[in-house]
Amino acid sequence: MRSLALLCASGAFILGCKTTGGPAGAEIPIGEFASLTGGTATFGQSVHNGDVLAVDEINAGGGVLGKKLNLLTEDDQSKTEEAVASVQKLVNADHVVALLGEVASSRSMAGAPIAQQSHVPMITPASTNEDVTKKGDYVFRICFIDPFQGQTMARFALNSLGKKRAAVLIDVKQDYSVGLDEAFKHTFSTSGGTIVSEQSYSTGDKDFHAPLTSIKGNQPDVIFVPGYYTEVALIVRQARELGIECPILGGDGWDSPELTKGSEKEFGNTFFSNHFATEDPDSTVQNFVKKYEDKYHSMPDAMAALGYDAARILVDAMKRAGSTDSAALRKAIAETKDFPGVTGHITIDPNRNASKPITIIKIVDGKFHFAQRIGPQGEALTPFAP
Repeated sequence: MRSLALLCASGAFILGCKTTGGPAGAEIPIGEFASLTGGTATFGQSVHNGDVLAVDEINAGGGVLGKKLNLLTEDDQSKTEEAVASVQKLVNADHVVALLGEVASSRSMAGAPIAQQSHVPMITPASTNEDVTKKGDYVFRICFIDPFQGQTMARFALNSLGKKRAAVLIDVKQDYSVGLDEAFKHTFSTSGGTIVSEQSYSTGDKDFHAPLTSIKGNQPDVIFVPGYYTEVALIVRQARELGIECPILGGDGWDSPELTKGSEKEFGNTFFSNHFATEDPDSTVQNFVKKYEDKYHSMPDAMAALGYDAARILVDAMKRAGSTDSAALRKAIAETKDFPGVTGHITIDPNRNASKPITIIKIVDGKFHFAQRIGPQGEALTPFAP
């Protein structure tokens, strides 16, 4: 089977779930394309869990517009070409009224033109590359964008950690990594810091000793590695093996339970930007954490929180639109303002991006802890907790 993995809203991996055939049926079909397998599988699985939790809650409460939601999910195997095929199937065969996905910016940008051409609203929960929503006015995101994430980590390095000499190590195969790197370097170098080394790698690489040795020779006091968790796990371990002890920073691509496995000590003195922290005392966050634990018997990560928020924002827009008509639904999503999400209050701006806060996570003994929250204008909302 290529990538087909239809999953009912119950969350069980069940093949052959009945498709209702469109909004005129007894249910409202919503499409989800996600990396349930492959290189970034934990991202897709977590987002899927969040989507399912939200859909189950909504259906248990009577649904929306007098109908139950039917979540139809396609596994794109963490591959761009499969993301295209998944979206084509959801739009053309399943006739979904909206799309949730993808996590990776590259795969969202592959699917977005199909959504735009078909006038099917698409909300990506976690694709942070700035170009994603430039694919058309039917494409939205509920996460912050790479420039904000890169800028915030540069300011965090300078202002909270007091570091002035930065090295960067980026994945040239990922738009996500390149986008964060550009924003980080610009802000760091124009705010009093110096970029002393720029190195690169490609997705799938296993040996990072050469770029890390070059970085070590330039004596940075902080390193920015805006990659995905699969490679970052190896990079941090090999950096420590080479005697590099300075702080290592990253973006939300680090957020995976797989990141620190077997390298808990090596991940000391590391920080990454994220959308959510389970330690946040906010009642919206704690209610979500409890519901997630009750359903899945594990703690949610940020991707799960983003999936939950994306599905709920879509339903909120359906209610305000009073319809699943594509133009009306698109307009309602665009008018989302101060939505009380688990990942912060979310307002969709004129470019269909989310205006919202960012959370800095510190890693101690392999565990993720809240370190600081930064507002959408770059203001420190909480003091840094070293």
